[in-house]
Amino acid sequence: MSETRRKLTTIFCADVQDYTRLMGADEEGTLASLKRCREAMGRLIESHGGRVINTWGDGLIADFPSVVEAVRAAVDTQNELAGFNARRPADGRMLFRIGINLGDVIVEGDDIYGDGVNIAARLQASAAAGGIVISSTVYDQVRNKVAVGFEFLGPLMVKNVDEGVPSYAVKIGDARDETPPVERSGPARPQPQPQPAAVMAAAISEARPAPRGRRLYGVLAVIAAVLIGINLLSWQGIFWARFPVLALAVLAALAWNRDQTLFNRKITSLAIVALGIAGINLFTWTGQFWAMWPMLGIAAAMGLRWSMRR
Repeated sequence: MSETRRKLTTIFCADVQDYTRLMGADEEGTLASLKRCREAMGRLIESHGGRVINTWGDGLIADFPSVVEAVRAAVDTQNELAGFNARRPADGRMLFRIGINLGDVIVEGDDIYGDGVNIAARLQASAAAGGIVISSTVYDQVRNKVAVGFEFLGPLMVKNVDEGVPSYAVKIGDARDETPPVERSGPARPQPQPQPAAVMAAAISEARPAPRGRRLYGVLAVIAAVLIGINLLSWQGIFWARFPVLALAVLAALAWNRDQTLFNRKITSLAIVALGIAGINLFTWTGQFWAMWPMLGIAAAMGLRWSMRR
């Protein structure tokens, strides 16, 4: 049987805001993004001396021997994920909420239990999307050691804990500072001012546009224009450039589909392929619309996929 003991540790809890909505819009894309974000989070947790204890659904729990390193890991995580989300549409961003608490826990095997864990989970649930909320036990240890600001939120009521837990929002950027209000009881503590360098770095990371998609479309457009120009300048009565231009158009459409969140990506990919086949049929027209058969098969596959999603 595994040994049961107690220890004082820093508990780090995280989950995804609006995870159910994201899964409803695109299950496979959401799971791929969740995997990528968790890998980044796990790497940062380990680099700060922490240990991922468990993952479930969209949640993650870790512990740290150092309170300061736990907060630094959370700040680094939110900054890195802000860069990832800046390349995604607003309604397709995967925004994590993080709660951190320093408390005494029960250790059983590789798992931890107790009020210390429950408090961290409650802090995480009260954080804004892309934000961090810490308990006063954490704040007392890090307030002069981490280059971020803090906002006192007042006591946070936690199940099975008689007194409210004083909590603080970590200020790491304007776009992630909108923490939901928590009912206060008692005067707020004096707050240190946010550090300008940290705030500016996070704000720039959040606002930076994603040029990769625009560059790809530009390159494809230039290639298409060059091919058409070569075809026209060496004209021999055949417009052969139509086929590579059609292929470039399909590539551009698939690249757009990779980042869009308005439609199901799998169904949209099938529709793009069907349109490409129709284009080939029209460009090689001999009086027969043979593309209707593969298009019918693709339409059946799209219908089956849509019905299974419903």
